[in-house]
Amino acid sequence: MLLNLMITLIAIYLIVVLLVYFGQSRLIYFPEQQISNIPSAIGLDYTPVNIPASDGETLHGWWMSVPDAKGTVLFFHGNAGNISHRINYLTMFKRLGYNTLLFDYRGYGQSSGTPSESGTYLDAQAAWQYLTETRGIAPARIILFGESLGGAVAAWLAAREKPGLLVLASVFTSVPDLAAEIYPFLPVRWLTRFHYNTLESLQSVTCPVFIAHSPQDEIIPFAQSQRLFQAASEPKQFLTLEGGHNIGFIFMQPAWIKSLGAFMDAHLLASP
Repeated sequence: MLLNLMITLIAIYLIVVLLVYFGQSRLIYFPEQQISNIPSAIGLDYTPVNIPASDGETLHGWWMSVPDAKGTVLFFHGNAGNISHRINYLTMFKRLGYNTLLFDYRGYGQSSGTPSESGTYLDAQAAWQYLTETRGIAPARIILFGESLGGAVAAWLAAREKPGLLVLASVFTSVPDLAAEIYPFLPVRWLTRFHYNTLESLQSVTCPVFIAHSPQDEIIPFAQSQRLFQAASEPKQFLTLEGGHNIGFIFMQPAWIKSLGAFMDAHLLASP
């Protein structure tokens, strides 16, 4: 009887392990294709853009310019939804005086393809080339801004290019680190095929870094952002937010805008 129970439990555990292993992509990416809103609906002037990636995929995005811009923000969103769920960021960056390129990874919104880790890196490179080559913006005037999974992509790009500044909002150290927190009963470090190693990327980032996170974040442990901050080179700043993973910025919006804007102005405008 006991032996049969043990065999059953082991079989169930192995099934769970197999489901996690083969279903990893579904646990990481939650894209939505439908665009639920556009910037003009909230009074923002913008230009729809299509950005070619090096492997033939086409990325859809929105370009918003402001008069006498201080610089340009290249925005990397998180693992769910699409750019239409990040319109309020356009309002924030316009208020701060920065142009913004908001785009969808492959498989999200109106972008072609299927999301993958290597694919999101190609998407990051394509968006960077669009700004530096098509728009002719100097790398030192570009701010890479990443939220959640987008922070890992932004840090990866910052380690390979020379942006003026890097902003990480509610970002994990790596997928294996985060998976070990969420699934402590599984050998996830052996199972995962995804890395998104923000901590490793930060070791090669030389630009100023701004990190924000909430201790109440129910998805990404606050301690992981603290580790990222420790790994980042000076100059750097850490802002403690309030609220859960998806609402932390709402609870701290005035402080968030003031602190981020001051850091961006001080370090981006000070660069040659």
